[in-house]
Amino acid sequence: MILYFFTIHIVFFTLSFGYLDIIKTKKYKEVCMLITKASEYAILSLILLSTKDTPQDSETLSGELFISKSFLAKILQALAKNDILKSYKGANGGFVLNKAPSEIDILSIVSSVEGKAPSVFECSSNANDCPSDKANICSIWPMLNRLQKNIDNFLASLTLGDILEEK
Repeated sequence: MILYFFTIHIVFFTLSFGYLDIIKTKKYKEVCMLITKASEYAILSLILLSTKDTPQDSETLSGELFISKSFLAKILQALAKNDILKSYKGANGGFVLNKAPSEIDILSIVSSVEGKAPSVFECSSNANDCPSDKANICSIWPMLNRLQKNIDNFLASLTLGDILEEK
């Protein structure tokens, strides 16, 4: 209910200051995300890999997690490219964690899979980079910027190890 209320006020604010052109763009839809299915699947895959002693291939993981093999393969490759996973080729190949779960933060996982840091809204952390060029008259930018920093700090402090402890 609070999220719905907050969203309505942001949309009203956006419309009243002439930001409708931003909302209609594809860029707005790409920026407004936090945890997508790809990020969720990445975290689930890492949790599963943390329980395995040997490399696991994408087919085995996709079967255990009921995720599309091709989609999961892309996710695992992104994690390997960013040194979260180590990949092995060959008949006994697959993926293993490249670091201890306590050394893998959620912000790194999400950023690796999405190709950018997660964001909750369109606002930039720097007023000079505001996509609508209206940061100087925007009364909610400081609050939204603090919210984004808090989310970033939380995701950076939360590790795969923390999630495993909660399990």
